[in-house]
Amino acid sequence: VQLQASGGGLVQAGGSLRLSCTVSGSIFGINSMGWYRQAPGKDRELVAHILSGGSTKYADSVKGRFTISLDNAKNMGYLQMNNLKPEDTAVYYCNSDFVTYSRGTYYRQRDFWGQGTQVTVSS
Repeated sequence: VQLQASGGGLVQAGGSLRLSCTVSGSIFGINSMGWYRQAPGKDRELVAHILSGGSTKYADSVKGRFTISLDNAKNMGYLQMNNLKPEDTAVYYCNSDFVTYSRGTYYRQRDFWGQGTQVTVSS
């Protein structure tokens, strides 16, 4: 089982990026997914979170600019980031709670982290 985050890069202020998080393996379903970020010298912080039913929450600093979504059919989650600011520069990580299926048994995977993807916003 793996979480793979992708889509980071270098963008000018005001630009957009879409991050993707792929959950691979014998996935039965994703219960929730969160995007976190960590800037140099700062603690990791929650950016956005979504439940499988569609309920979302966002950090105040990204409300109105970022949108989190989940595609359970594809075992993927996304973070659409618009109107990016230099202070959004950080390594972004996805985190998920999901269920795997193997040999007739379901397993719940909690607090599973993917590797980070760097987002750099230039002024």
